[in-house]
Amino acid sequence: MTRVDVSQFTRFSDWSDVHAVVAGIGVAGFACADQLVHLGARVTVVDAADGDRQRERADVLGVVGATVRLGDGDTLPPNADVLVVSPGLPPSAPIIVSALADGVPVWGELELAWRLRGDNPAAWLMVTGTNGKTTTTLMLESILRAAGLRTASVGNIGVSLVDAVMDPMGFDVFAVEVGAPQLPFLYSASPVASVCLNLAPDHVDLFGSFEAYRDAKARIYRNTQIAAVYNVLDPETERMVEEADVVEGCRAIGVTLGVPGRSMFGVVEDLLVDRAFIENRADAALELGSVELVKPFAPHNVSNALAASALARAYGVPAAAIAAGLLQFEAAGHRIATVADHEGVLWVDDSKATNCHAAQTSLLAYESVIWIAGGMAKGQVFDELVQRTGSRMRGVVLLGVDRDKIREALMRHAPDVPIVEVPRTDTVAMDEVVLAAAAMAKAGDTVLLAPGCASWDMFRDYAHRGDAFAHSITRLVLT
Repeated sequence: MTRVDVSQFTRFSDWSDVHAVVAGIGVAGFACADQLVHLGARVTVVDAADGDRQRERADVLGVVGATVRLGDGDTLPPNADVLVVSPGLPPSAPIIVSALADGVPVWGELELAWRLRGDNPAAWLMVTGTNGKTTTTLMLESILRAAGLRTASVGNIGVSLVDAVMDPMGFDVFAVEVGAPQLPFLYSASPVASVCLNLAPDHVDLFGSFEAYRDAKARIYRNTQIAAVYNVLDPETERMVEEADVVEGCRAIGVTLGVPGRSMFGVVEDLLVDRAFIENRADAALELGSVELVKPFAPHNVSNALAASALARAYGVPAAAIAAGLLQFEAAGHRIATVADHEGVLWVDDSKATNCHAAQTSLLAYESVIWIAGGMAKGQVFDELVQRTGSRMRGVVLLGVDRDKIREALMRHAPDVPIVEVPRTDTVAMDEVVLAAAAMAKAGDTVLLAPGCASWDMFRDYAHRGDAFAHSITRLVLT
């Protein structure tokens, strides 16, 4: 059978002869399959899982005309014209390897979304980074709304970009959160502006090496039109910009927590300022608002706010909307969120800090910390984290399956820091964790849940872990 050439396909192409295979039946895969069916394609969905949630989605897709095959996500169905992959699949997944070997085009969800934009497509402002993506994307969305624009935060944040671009009401601009697994099979997108907030080892198990993970992140800058935004404190992000294949005329825009140089955003006397998108950027800077607008306040969140501001300014948003958007912004849960301030001890939930880089950033925001850490380490090592932050630790409470890896790093680099281990692995363990932290804490301390690890060994996800932490504090500390 002759394969249909889909290389130039858009929303307005004739999809009736196309056999599209969608790998994964999660949020992204379901949306891709649903929209492809409505475009007239013959759609087969495959997923290795076969649970209740997968079956519910399979039933819906079956009604609209898709074929769904659960329990086998590795085998590429015959006569596929294109394979659309969900974000959770590693590039080494057998179905992807088979497709590439057979010459079948492989698209990520974002590639399909870009191709399905309509006659008056919304602009894309794209955000990636090892940490801070969701906060920055939501800050950006708030700023865009304050400017009176029809917008949405989409992508890795849990809202399908494919569904968003097909919305008949239309949008002006999207704030697009992009995780590394979404980037290897993105080719055509041309964002107005893009940023990689930072880079640290993560998802190495998915990509096989840190270098492959880094190269995937670097694709965020591909085809950027106006501004490729980088973090001055993370030289690797600047190298990504220098190496990027951008649109002619695209500018490199730096973000710094210090006084900005030309073509940068930064801080001057507690003010967020723009020294990039103004006429006299050689000698002046535009005030965007006070750093006090940033919440939750922490140095890395100031950097996130500056990155969001840079993306918005690249799109033409006025300074007044930056301040209004940051003022109206409500942070997503479990990101340096204050749970309680009791008898001089601050209790902070940063359960979203699921890797070393995020935990280190969180620890550096406080002077005297009782650190709660542990879970599934995902192959990480904790030596650098402890070396950088050990002087701030007054005590450590460890939980989770890989707590020994953190204990060993503490013994090597901060042997005088008291450690309490909670060996039980049911969710009730959080009660013991909180009681141990409360026994260590004194007025002026911050008890910080910044685990540096994934939560799946004990909890459904990081939100479940953070909720358990808050619940234990309420029952055991505040009563």
